[in-house]
Amino acid sequence: MNRGPFLLVDAGNSRIKWSLVTAAGEWLHGGAFDHADTPDWSGLPLPAGAWVSNVAGERVGARIDELIEAQWPMLSVHRVRAQASQLGVTNTYTVAASLGSDRWCGMIGAHAAYPGENLLIATLGTATTLEALRADGVFTGGLIAPGWQLMMQSLGSHTAQLPTILPDTARRAIEASTGIFAVDTPTALSSGSLLAQAGLIERAWHDLGFQWKADVRLILGGGAADVVAGVLKAPHTRHDSLVLEGLALIARDATASPSL
Repeated sequence: MNRGPFLLVDAGNSRIKWSLVTAAGEWLHGGAFDHADTPDWSGLPLPAGAWVSNVAGERVGARIDELIEAQWPMLSVHRVRAQASQLGVTNTYTVAASLGSDRWCGMIGAHAAYPGENLLIATLGTATTLEALRADGVFTGGLIAPGWQLMMQSLGSHTAQLPTILPDTARRAIEASTGIFAVDTPTALSSGSLLAQAGLIERAWHDLGFQWKADVRLILGGGAADVVAGVLKAPHTRHDSLVLEGLALIARDATASPSL
């Protein structure tokens, strides 16, 4: 049996992140690439298998399969999906498998990284997702909203007099502003969408702590986490690799089974 490292692939709607991790948890290599690009996997050791979380659709899934087959023909590929229960995390979704694999892997990674803590996991990507995870590993539910960039794009696409603002332009407009209320349309659009993100997260964090009558650690990750963190009025922890860490734990658990 090949005891090489695990190839972990986290395919989101914007980018694909990957890592090569040993069974002992040593992170050997990693990177990220756009859906249409080709990663440089030349010279990497033969993995024991690939574990893939893909929320970007069938076309991206097929592309990942092609990339892996081109580099490591016949390598076993495991497509991770949410389960009713796995590695100490319990899924209370009405249909367990309908929960996004990225959210599921992220909760497994977070539960292991912060044992014994109540968690609110906020991932700020194409969509903004929130997961409420109790200290005992029970996922009690979540929220999904348009992400910061998607909010700005939607306003630009569906209103006649508002521009479509790109993230870099939005960041510069926000950095140049002197207060919460803007005096030009690009800044008003950028800041309004940004504060909507922060307001959602703050409200969820406050309400969750009140509901549970306990402290809740707020974890931020994703491509827009830096800019949202700049206006967020709640204590938080940054962690940008929870999905890959969850995949690593799933891979390690799977290969530890005597039947594999």
